[in-house]
Amino acid sequence: MTTRWDHLLLDATLATFVGEAPYGLIENGAIALHQGRIAWVGPQRELPGDAETLATRVDYLDGALVTPGLIDCHTHLVFGGNRAHEFDLRLNGASYEEIARAGGGIVSTVKATREASEDALFAQALPRAHALLADGVTTIEIKSGYGLDLDTERRMLRVARRLGKALDITVRTTFLGLHALPPEFRDDRDTYVDLVCDVMLPTLAGEGLVDAVDAFCENIGFTPAETLRVFERATQLGLPVKLHAEQLSDLDGAALVASFNGLSADHLEHLSEHGVHAMAHAGTVAVLLPGAYYALRETKLPPIASLREHGVAMAVATDCNPGTSPLLSLRLAAGMACTLFRLTPEEALRGVTVHAAKALGLADRGTLAVGQRADLARWNVHSPAELCYWIGGSNVLREIFLGGELLSPEP
Repeated sequence: MTTRWDHLLLDATLATFVGEAPYGLIENGAIALHQGRIAWVGPQRELPGDAETLATRVDYLDGALVTPGLIDCHTHLVFGGNRAHEFDLRLNGASYEEIARAGGGIVSTVKATREASEDALFAQALPRAHALLADGVTTIEIKSGYGLDLDTERRMLRVARRLGKALDITVRTTFLGLHALPPEFRDDRDTYVDLVCDVMLPTLAGEGLVDAVDAFCENIGFTPAETLRVFERATQLGLPVKLHAEQLSDLDGAALVASFNGLSADHLEHLSEHGVHAMAHAGTVAVLLPGAYYALRETKLPPIASLREHGVAMAVATDCNPGTSPLLSLRLAAGMACTLFRLTPEEALRGVTVHAAKALGLADRGTLAVGQRADLARWNVHSPAELCYWIGGSNVLREIFLGGELLSPEP
């Protein structure tokens, strides 16, 4: 070895999510960081020399748990206002569909978002991003979809990019033009879908603001035929697709997105066996969103046993949004996936690391392996299951590394 590593962490409990051992666990492990990447990982006894000569900086972790930085692969983090009043309405008997059809739901957030400036949206979103960061999240997906016109969708995506630069974290942006029908197009659905396909999507993609394309394929959202049009346009532009699918009913959206080799199908409470098979064949990730399940008091579970049986990768995300999942802890989402969906802690933690990375099309993170981006989380616990076990609390995370740089998670 001719080059000293930048940083060497010793006496760590490493949850690598690589190999056959549960969690890919390495007790008394060591991990070396160099130029933003993981340069070496393994049992400390196998280090290729004396620690003090191998790295510029050496830290001893006293057995603390180290994982890949967590990845929140489905959020609506940028929006104006909030919908606490709808929470009240639901608890007084109104359904999600009733609220949406009465002019609430997504459309009410559209109004507040359209009225907010870019700086105002950034100021509102920044504390939410900080909350995720303080929970160990180093990569965040952020969707648009609360503008539903070109200017506001652009503002939302620009704010998402600004958040990534301000916090030095990875932000993947998703264009969600087919999120709801804007009021001004209530009687002209086809014209709005034309606008999304022919103007909004190509314009925003041309400005470098779009990493993927999503849609809300649902009875209160958009039809499979309308979704198909947007997916075909995204494919022409070289953009990957994903889908809000089978949340409230089964429109076979999972099979549709799988037919485009989509990155993910998300929600999936009403997913059919046909959809499971299609996702398994395409390698499309199932993104489970227990926050929305909890907030809506849903009772129909996603078909977890079938997803397991057919080897469909299961990711877990917060779905942070103002109406149906005001959740700002990915670690809590993982715990909820265990309690509500009966995932094991290992499945849940793979869901916020390696499988979440796959759901974003990112191959350079999600595991502790040589060559991976050095996004790490060091925890004040010694076993991985504790990350799902503790409900809330602000003392679980010790510190994070972003591209090999040590960062305090506090704002």
